[in-house]
Amino acid sequence: MKKNHIDFESRFWSGRSKHSPVPVLELFFEFHDLATAKERLNLIMQYAVQGKMRIPEDPSVVFHFHQSLRSLVRAGWCLRKKSGKWAAQEVPELGSPLMQGSLSEEEYRDPVRVFRKAFKAYRPEELEEFLSDIVYFSLGMFNHVPERNIVGPYLHLIKMLDAAWLIVERKNRKKELLQSQPQKAEVQVP
Repeated sequence: MKKNHIDFESRFWSGRSKHSPVPVLELFFEFHDLATAKERLNLIMQYAVQGKMRIPEDPSVVFHFHQSLRSLVRAGWCLRKKSGKWAAQEVPELGSPLMQGSLSEEEYRDPVRVFRKAFKAYRPEELEEFLSDIVYFSLGMFNHVPERNIVGPYLHLIKMLDAAWLIVERKNRKKELLQSQPQKAEVQVP
């Protein structure tokens, strides 16, 4: 049976084609840090709702962000099936609300839960359409705003950004721990 392969379309915004979800997330955060990505999404959302003003950023920057966020949504669609791989058994930094971001305690412990909730509420096509709508309305001056609910997808995208960043951080931390531990030499008994 042939396996369906999702094209993340990362080559359009990064010049590199990735074939699995976690490298797409890593690539996203190479181009956008978490705070800037959330701020840019918030700014696009504000100008989309205002309608009377055009976003002051260069349209190519907004389009680049749109393309990269689409890839993140597609990577999240693939990650939603992974259970517990990035779940933290012990969460030492849980006391800091800055580390938690917009995530609840359960979502912080298992960031894949965020993607499951988002895709239970919206299909990937709906989130991509939402992104296209807010980018379209933020880049022009219109007398009307998007007609459907735009708050729900926006909140899910903010949480998805936090969860994706957390997955990448945990993967990097795990890689650092493995590299810092001395390799045990195998002893062969004759």
